[in-house]
Formats: sequence, structure tokens, C-alpha cells
Amino acid sequence: MSNIKLIRRSQIRGVWNEADEKWLFVICDLVSVLTDKPNPPNYINKKNKRDFNLSEGGNKL
Repeated sequence: MSNIKLIRRSQIRGVWNEADEKWLFVICDLVSVLTDKPNPPNYINKKNKRDFNLSEGGNKL
């Protein structure tokens, strides 16, 4: 299995977890592809500040 996936011609870093039989992906790569934002960490941090439930879950970078 490859550790880099292509979505919309963008690279998404990921790793296959044998124990859980699931792919794990880098959230910043996914946000970049899905939102077309130039700086995914800033986008994620702004979302966390706006939504209390997101910031409560430990999703900060």
C-alpha cells in the first residue's frame, strides 16, 4: 500500500494502520485539498476558535 494518495491531483500523506485496518491521513493535507485554502493550519485554528466543540476536542495544531 502506498503512503501517499492523490486526490484532485494533490498529495495526501497517509499511513495504513495494520491493527485497525484503516488509513490515517494528515489533516492539514485534507483541509488544503477540500478548502483550497493557502494555509491549512491557520484555517483549522480559526475554525477551532469559532466552534467551541472543535476546540474542546483537542484538534489544535
